[in-house]
Amino acid sequence: MSIVLAAAALCLSPSVHDGDTIRCGRERVRIANIDAPELPDSPKCQDRRRSYAWCDFAAGEASRVALIRFVSRGRVMITRHGTDPYGRTLATISVNGVDAGDHLIAQGLAKPWR
Repeated sequence: MSIVLAAAALCLSPSVHDGDTIRCGRERVRIANIDAPELPDSPKCQDRRRSYAWCDFAAGEASRVALIRFVSRGRVMITRHGTDPYGRTLATISVNGVDAGDHLIAQGLAKPWR
């Protein structure tokens, strides 16, 4: 059995895509521990067979804005855990030691990812 230790890395110029995805330079980073509501252009909400998508567009925009404000508060650190099916890095994200996922969940703008 091997143990993989994830090291935190500084994200120098984060940009927010939606409530659970940011970019660190060219790297797309999906917050690993949450699920945020989708934005209006999400294909997940256009395909009715995908009933798992959270398609509250007003909440999706509020989540995005909250994450923009959150990452602007200080040093953004990412701790990589792998990749998702879309090729994004899965990572926990923190700012000044506060977990972004926990912050959004506490505001009702994200749900814990199962």
